Amino acid sequence: MEKLKIQEVIVVEGRDDTNAVLRAIDGMTIETHGFGIRKETWELMEKAYAEKGLIIFTDPDHSGEEIRRKVTERFPESRQAFLTRKAAEKKGDIGIENASPEDIAAAIAMAHYTDRQEREEFTEADLYAAGLLGRSDSRERRQILGAALGIGYGNGRAFLKKLNQFHISREDFEKKRKETEAGK
Repeated sequence: MEKLKIQEVIVVEGRDDTNAVLRAIDGMTIETHGFGIRKETWELMEKAYAEKGLIIFTDPDHSGEEIRRKVTERFPESRQAFLTRKAAEKKGDIGIENASPEDIAAAIAMAHYTDRQEREEFTEADLYAAGLLGRSDSRERRQILGAALGIGYGNGRAFLKKLNQFHISREDFEKKRKETEAGK
């Protein structure tokens, strides 16, 4: 399998994540080493952001989402890559380092740009109509559709925000929704 070549620099949490990412793609990473991002690391990210662009790719857990939020605040036009918890879990441990090279490459290939000027293409009514809110299986449906769209999981409010913020088209939404429902 030929590795996917990525021009942007991928921001990950640690060394194990770097190793896993570089097994999957041909590119470069910067490690945050958790919440306490050092001044030198911020400066390195600033340079990479200005020259190549960033893809933020953190673990699908609370800590990873907090790091993603911090980095995105500073570098708002970064692309966002997401893994599902299922793809990133091994023996109860959740992290990018646990995912297969194929899942990592797919997540990075589907990375989305964040748009600070959020649009209102989708509403809560759309999520209810699609069974993503208000049903006993809504959480599972959001997990499956979020993975298919490459936007990761979120509760109802967060999922709606991601749909609008990452400019998911209604056409892509409907196509992926139908594909995931057919695959159930």
